[in-house]
Amino acid sequence: MNVAAQWAGGILNIDLQAVAENYRTLCQVIRRPGPLSAPHPLCAAAVKADAYGLDASLVAPVLEEAGCRHFFVAHLAEGVALRPSVKNPESSIFVLHGPPPGTAHDLLEAGLVPVINSMEQLTEWRALSHELGRRLPAVLQVDSGMARFGMNAEEVAKIAADSTLLDGIETVLMMSHLACADTPEVRSNRAQLEEFQRLSAMLPKAPRSLAASSGIFLGPDWHFDLVRPGAALYGVNPTPGKPNPVKPVIRLQARVIQTRSIPEGQAVGYGGGFIAPRPSRIALLGIGYGDGFLRSISGHGAAILPSQPDVPLPVIGRVSMDSLAVDVTDLPEGSVRAGDLIDLIGPHNPLDAAAMAAGTIGYEFLTDLGRRYHRTYTGNE
Repeated sequence: MNVAAQWAGGILNIDLQAVAENYRTLCQVIRRPGPLSAPHPLCAAAVKADAYGLDASLVAPVLEEAGCRHFFVAHLAEGVALRPSVKNPESSIFVLHGPPPGTAHDLLEAGLVPVINSMEQLTEWRALSHELGRRLPAVLQVDSGMARFGMNAEEVAKIAADSTLLDGIETVLMMSHLACADTPEVRSNRAQLEEFQRLSAMLPKAPRSLAASSGIFLGPDWHFDLVRPGAALYGVNPTPGKPNPVKPVIRLQARVIQTRSIPEGQAVGYGGGFIAPRPSRIALLGIGYGDGFLRSISGHGAAILPSQPDVPLPVIGRVSMDSLAVDVTDLPEGSVRAGDLIDLIGPHNPLDAAAMAAGTIGYEFLTDLGRRYHRTYTGNE
């Protein structure tokens, strides 16, 4: 272990090869049966929020190498930051929030493509097109029932009735987003599919996209021409309640700062929320909510000593800013020492399980992971 790793309270390993393998797995899911010459949906990648906290500048090149040519970010600033890492001239970067007011020139100069969500954005992008005297590419997003982003049915009807509203716009994609794709049994998934079909049929023909990570597993009806996975690329289970079809990408280990023995009845941590029910041994680990390890996991989560994977070590007391405590009483005495690394997310404690213990989802856990960890990357040689 290098010196920088020894200095850190925790180690975060990101397996970039697993990201690439997850991308290839999702590509296989969307391949339709039939002759090889038949068209298949394309697979894009959502790398917003710095590739869900894992560093888009390292993730995007690995995805490009795996064949990805379409990348989605949320903000203009994210797209500008990503552009130097996307090398293939055939690759596109789409900005989901579109151009903030007054930034159309900036977005175009950065080589980005806006996702148009409103008539105001459409008007600004069209004005730039007229100013430059050339057609500009754009993605049109319609609201199929989530009421989050995209033009509503009234605005779509207005555009359908007046084709000049799209003058100067080259619609490279029509998209919408599913609200409940991770719960496939709900009726709204089919309702949004049908509404997307209806709205997109009112506009000029273009490739279409509806499904993100979980939507891919709803079936071919939702695939259209492009799917846009994000969390599934990074190991989050896109099929909750079923075996995870994608590989884990991260391993989070915390360093043991101190071990100590406490008597029965001893309170541990702020607020004394945990009272030892027996004479106990505890290990204090060097990460906390200041590192993005959520405070809500207090009293609920568990850690694993890699050499003793069958013995869960409960998180006891409150997670502090820089530390947390785990109960190691059930391990052989002396098996945990200062300096040891204990898994908080790893082979025997998956990301989704840790997130569930914290009362949240893997998406939040990933994007909250802080910068104090010593980060190691594998699979990007």
